[in-house]
Amino acid sequence: MAGRIDESQVRHISHLSRLKPTDEEVRLFSEQLSAILEYVGQLNEVDTTDVPPTAHALPVHNVFRPDEPARGMKPAQALSNAPQRDGNFFAVPRVLEQDSA
Repeated sequence: MAGRIDESQVRHISHLSRLKPTDEEVRLFSEQLSAILEYVGQLNEVDTTDVPPTAHALPVHNVFRPDEPARGMKPAQALSNAPQRDGNFFAVPRVLEQDSA
């Protein structure tokens, strides 16, 4: 099998992502991710000699609206659905440990 993802790698990525999968989920994710890598390995065997490099399979055009200045929301309106607030700011859980900065 090309590129096996073992359980220790799944646990490491889970830790970095702040996820806590069960042992069964770790086994399942290891199998699923390994199967994905195996499939990608099969794609690497396809002859693409005469295929031009592309960024997209279909032509892409800009679908964004014009970027024009507009009046912003007042803090009370912007924070009206916030689960937690700290004055005029969103309150979120700390993500980085003190010594990891």
